[in-house]
Amino acid sequence: MTNTATPLPAASGREIFAWAMYDFANSGYTTVVLTAIYNAYFVSVVAGGENSGDATFLWTLAIALANILILLSAPVVGAIADHLAWKRRFLIVTTMGCAIATAMLATTGPGDVVWATGWVIASSFLYYTGENLIAAFLPEIAPPERMGWVSGYGWTIGYVGGLLVLGLCLAYIYYAQAQGLPSTHFVPVTMVIVAVCFVLAALPTFFWLRERSQPQPRTPELSYLRMGFQRLRATWAHARHYRDLTRFLIAVFTYHCGINTVIVLAAIYAQQAMGFTLQDTLLLIIVVNITAAVGAAIFGRVQDRIGAITTLRITLLLWIAAMILAYFTTERAGFWVVANLVGAAMGASQSAGRALVGLFCPPQRAAEFFGLWGVAVKFAYVVGPLSYGLIAALTAGDHRLALASTVIYFVIGFAILFAVDEKRGRVAAGLHY
Repeated sequence: MTNTATPLPAASGREIFAWAMYDFANSGYTTVVLTAIYNAYFVSVVAGGENSGDATFLWTLAIALANILILLSAPVVGAIADHLAWKRRFLIVTTMGCAIATAMLATTGPGDVVWATGWVIASSFLYYTGENLIAAFLPEIAPPERMGWVSGYGWTIGYVGGLLVLGLCLAYIYYAQAQGLPSTHFVPVTMVIVAVCFVLAALPTFFWLRERSQPQPRTPELSYLRMGFQRLRATWAHARHYRDLTRFLIAVFTYHCGINTVIVLAAIYAQQAMGFTLQDTLLLIIVVNITAAVGAAIFGRVQDRIGAITTLRITLLLWIAAMILAYFTTERAGFWVVANLVGAAMGASQSAGRALVGLFCPPQRAAEFFGLWGVAVKFAYVVGPLSYGLIAALTAGDHRLALASTVIYFVIGFAILFAVDEKRGRVAAGLHY
């Protein structure tokens, strides 16, 4: 099948850098709020109690609610962004909104469960929406033969961004602790640091990334909301033409149940199951981000040579090995090995997955199809972490068993990938071979 659409002008190096800088910008939120600092603070301080399982369940419930909102909105937002050529405008709005909501987390403290939950949901919702929108630019700026490299480039400097913001937060935490200040002082300050860094680092994206798609005419009496749902229905109606994309999205949902669980609960597991202090946990996350950046960079190039599906299979095997090893590891030294395996697998699997969606979707419907990808990933954020939280609550805080349960997700995702044909999926999207 040939592509009859007008070829998009080639993206400059500066524009690709601007696109990748958004990964750099938003990684601070993921690293500090969802992975390293605020999640553990929420469990131990905001909703703290004798039963860490109940507090963990509350955290996973907040993440689940945010992602339920994404499930309802992502395809429609994507359809409207495609139709109006407003991906960049929507991206600016969601970024500023997420920064404001993150700064509001600085106002939360012991017992502020409802207030904190509300701002966690708001900031997460806006972050995830922006993540979908920036991903939708990928097919516009990267040719098929370089999509793996460009996606890996974004993930790589994204992990660097997460490291830098986490480093700033860690420096302030050390300073505050030296002054005898409690976590109720220094954790709120880290939320402000994250919010400011997010906006500043996203400025190259706002100024240099072009809106390359063209707006399409709209029937005057048709509202944007109805238009979005109509395009969504049309996408599902034509899903039979993209069977490999559909199968892959099922695999994405499955293995991301495991990945998202690790992202959201890594710090909680390290402190509750392994006895790590806050400083130990932050150093662990720093190491994981370094390993993930290396993994994304290396596997991004490998993917363009051996294919995204093969790359994903390798990374899922790494995930399976890491989760099995984590279950049997009781010493801190062994857990550092687990962390590095997780880092390598995380960077590679996330980069390869995003690139493969770009290869499987028609460029003119990029935001819409990446909205479906967002649905799969965000639904996984509901199921994966919530299943961990339920197991932890029902077993009075057995975090080791809860983490071991994620192996099931990686095994099922690995099996589904055998039903996905990368070449057939690319041809269905109208790309040349």
